[in-house]
Amino acid sequence: MQITDIKIRKTFEEGPLKAVASMTLDDQLAVHDVKVIYARDRYFVVMPSRKNPDGTFRDMVHPINAAFRNEMESAVISAYRDYLAQQEAAAEEAL
Repeated sequence: MQITDIKIRKTFEEGPLKAVASMTLDDQLAVHDVKVIYARDRYFVVMPSRKNPDGTFRDMVHPINAAFRNEMESAVISAYRDYLAQQEAAAEEAL
């Protein structure tokens, strides 16, 4: 399975939540609400989840193995960093 597209939908300045992204797999399946979190001096990715009646959260979709989780996390974080760099370049051009 290949990650064929990642779009950063929204970014946040404050708090540990830094971005919400959408990811496309094999140009056929979209996964929305993938979150980029910055905590404990590192970035990581949280999959879309829903809140259960008992207050716990359950992932709606998630990687089955560590290798794909690492690939996915690296790709989403890289897309986030690229997005930030593009935004910074656009801001500098506007000056």
